[in-house]
Amino acid sequence: MTHFGSTTAENALVDYEQRTYAEELKYLEKIGGEHSVSYRIRKGFVPNMNVEGRFYVNKQLEELMFDELKQHSSHAGVGGFLPAVKQIANVAALPGIVGASIGLPDVHSGYGFAIGNTAAFDMDNPEAVVSPGGVGFDINCGVRLLRTNLDKEDVIPIKEQLAQSLFDHIPVGVGSKGVIPMTAKDLEEVLEMGMDWSLREGYAWPEDKEHCEEYGRMLNADASKVSARAKKRGLPQLGTLGAGNHYAEIQVVDQIYDKHAAARMGLNRVGQVCVMIHSGSRGLGHQVATDALVKMEKAMARDKIAVNDRQLACARIQSQEGQDYLASMAAAANYAWVNRSSMTFLARQAFAKAFKTTPDDLDMHVIYDVSHNIAKVEKHMVDGQLKTLLVHRKGSTRAFPPHHPLIPVDYQLTGQPVLIGGTMGTSSYVLTGTEKGMAESFGSTCHGAGRAWSRAKSRRTLEYTEVLAKLKEKDISIRVASPKLVMEEAPESYKDVTQVVQTCHDAGISRLAVKLKPIAVIKG
Repeated sequence: MTHFGSTTAENALVDYEQRTYAEELKYLEKIGGEHSVSYRIRKGFVPNMNVEGRFYVNKQLEELMFDELKQHSSHAGVGGFLPAVKQIANVAALPGIVGASIGLPDVHSGYGFAIGNTAAFDMDNPEAVVSPGGVGFDINCGVRLLRTNLDKEDVIPIKEQLAQSLFDHIPVGVGSKGVIPMTAKDLEEVLEMGMDWSLREGYAWPEDKEHCEEYGRMLNADASKVSARAKKRGLPQLGTLGAGNHYAEIQVVDQIYDKHAAARMGLNRVGQVCVMIHSGSRGLGHQVATDALVKMEKAMARDKIAVNDRQLACARIQSQEGQDYLASMAAAANYAWVNRSSMTFLARQAFAKAFKTTPDDLDMHVIYDVSHNIAKVEKHMVDGQLKTLLVHRKGSTRAFPPHHPLIPVDYQLTGQPVLIGGTMGTSSYVLTGTEKGMAESFGSTCHGAGRAWSRAKSRRTLEYTEVLAKLKEKDISIRVASPKLVMEEAPESYKDVTQVVQTCHDAGISRLAVKLKPIAVIKG
């Protein structure tokens, strides 16, 4: 039985040289002066590094990052999670990696790759690999933002009814089943067509597709590469939110930092009402990842691929296993876009019903839809040369700059909108992509707050009644399918999202545009 839990020191395949915390620190160096938020991880921090590591943290976030390393050093590497900084470095030891292994400010320990890690592999290097751990189990987990022409004052009188209506329309929770009629044939088409299926079936507007990464469809998807078990898990779950950190929120514009960018998104005033949906590929994506990991362990033995940590199971990009995974991952990504499109349809219905009008009259347009667990073929400059790379983004969001050919016409002058979901009851943000991000982080930025506590610690430390009471104090309506699990998603369990986005802004890898504040939260 292959174990797919979180990365622990015992999973290491190399013997780490046991060093004191002070010795470890010699490999970590701040780049760019005292007020910089950028750190370098020098080669030698872990064995076999092909490139350096880099991570971005400000004063408030660096404490968490370094404490993790301190704990690890004091336990002599026995038991517990591998610290994120070690995971970033282990990824830097993978075959075919270029540039640097990059940790964003929300980085925290994950499966193989840290969550909040970006890494790019040279497609022209026959040794280069693809690793499911660099995408994550929830393939194309992502965020979608809809605007409305409503103001906070319009919503407040019926806020509870509206929250209930959303909760009634969108199936939530661990085993939730979708309300969108779906046959096995439909599922095959969803996996291949992505949002083109939603459009054909009347669940999406034509312009929704324009405002979606990859236009809501990865063309290399192959439904035949998705196992029967994955399809069985995915069939009943389409159009469902799921549990964990997934949510649908009614939000209001709290602050506008960049008026020009916000205006292009149709956000032109404080108090304007929006809807944010955060969800992924449900059980189907999880199964696709699990299936691939099993096959890749065999491919590694056959091709003699050495890694520092067995959770970094990978295969050469051009191998059968590598190509099969990319085709099945693309199919799971298409499923996730249809999933978010289906929930967009249901959210529009809920609002239209509550305000006795049509979604069109409420101007419920998609501002953008971003993925933050995905691997994609992109062109980037590396050491002065244009290269075709396979960019893994896990807990990391694409943030392309102005004038990039892959972003919609509407955002050509402002840069791609980047949606950063906050934690339950905290603010969310819209950023825009920058040229500096393109040059430094393969056009990538953070994805959210990033966990500070494990789920188990959250359950031990917090009472769910307290968490719900705090939301009530903030005048946030909440509808939750599993109230006893809300501790896991409490703001205390996470890093401060404001510090995370501020660090990305200060580093210049993305720019602050809009701050959003929740007034109602729907959770699994």
